[in-house]
Amino acid sequence: MAVSFEILARASATSARLGRLTTPHGAFETPAFMPVATAGAMKGLTPSQVRDSGARCILNNAYHLMLRPGAERVRRFGGVHSFMRWDGPILTDSGGFQAFSMSAGSDIDENGVTFRSFVDGSRVHLGPESSMRVQNDLGADIIMAFDDCPPADPSSAAPGDDDAIDEPTSALPPRRASSTAPPSTLRASRVRVPADAAARRREATDRTSRWLHRCIAAHRRPDEQALFGIVQGGTDLDLRRASIDSICDTDLPGYAIGGVAVGEPSQEISRVVRFTAPLLPESKPRYLMGVGYERDLVMAVESGVDLFDCVLPTRSGRNALVFTRTGPLRLRNAAFADDAAPIDETCDCEACRCGFGRGYLRHLFLAGEMLGPILASMHNLRHYQRLLLDIRSAIRDDAWSSVRRAWPCSAPPTEGP
Repeated sequence: MAVSFEILARASATSARLGRLTTPHGAFETPAFMPVATAGAMKGLTPSQVRDSGARCILNNAYHLMLRPGAERVRRFGGVHSFMRWDGPILTDSGGFQAFSMSAGSDIDENGVTFRSFVDGSRVHLGPESSMRVQNDLGADIIMAFDDCPPADPSSAAPGDDDAIDEPTSALPPRRASSTAPPSTLRASRVRVPADAAARRREATDRTSRWLHRCIAAHRRPDEQALFGIVQGGTDLDLRRASIDSICDTDLPGYAIGGVAVGEPSQEISRVVRFTAPLLPESKPRYLMGVGYERDLVMAVESGVDLFDCVLPTRSGRNALVFTRTGPLRLRNAAFADDAAPIDETCDCEACRCGFGRGYLRHLFLAGEMLGPILASMHNLRHYQRLLLDIRSAIRDDAWSSVRRAWPCSAPPTEGP
């Protein structure tokens, strides 16, 4: 297999485990958080700045790179590592969710998704075989099977939030000074919700299994790229178990939990992850896709999950929302106008270490200076890497309770989504 995984230590009080994932472009310890460089770049940051945050593996999106500049062109550059000058491990997602949820007039059937390109308006088809071809051309160390991800059940979906839009084009307007709670969902799905959501979940679960076998047959670089399967099933635990039985019946290098970042409240995410993660193969890395709030990461690590990705740190940073150990801050709030304190006095990122005050950062955002989003994004990336560093140390030292004490922001919600 293209990657290898070993478990180095376990926490006695939870299912948390410390591991090492070795790829063709290097090894890194898990649990690990992968920042998202959607189109081959971390918006506003250089690869060295991303690495300085502590990140060792990043994620690219096959959908975006397929449409622009094109997977074949990236291959001619030597693959995504050479193209974006990142010498560490890279994971690409399959592009299926974006093709279905972000494109107007998209249609899904047994052959895949047909959608309209946001680049030139042309009709494009993406299915199991073409997704494998695209990801083989991109050349990431870990690639994802093409899956059918249904929308959240309307009965359990969390209310949306304007911090969770898919592709913000400008800074968000100021928020109320009292509003410090993070948005309840990571992304506002544009997927059309069918009248019979239960039937749609069953269809998606069965189709994901069928598509996995087609992905395996179409994968042309198994010795260089590790193909991970994805478990679906929405919030239906019986469907989750059926999906696990089907997906994990194949001997793959790793497995992912999909479909829990499409609008569910935190309690539902926890219920699904705590049920699903322990049922995945013990000796393989477990990847929770698209979930990024600190409370959800810590909960998932407690359940035995090893890998995470989310756009939340950089997207929030570009929109003046920054994270601290005790909770998020909205830097546009007038309360910070005369505040000379750094974002987080315990943080060692460049923004905090060099003493950029909250009042100055607020000024940068209000003045439209690009330095504001850059510094806020750098801080947020480092915040997440510091959290994962402490998590790994706590597992190694079998001192799991120290994580909750040191990171109050990871406390589970007491009420509401």
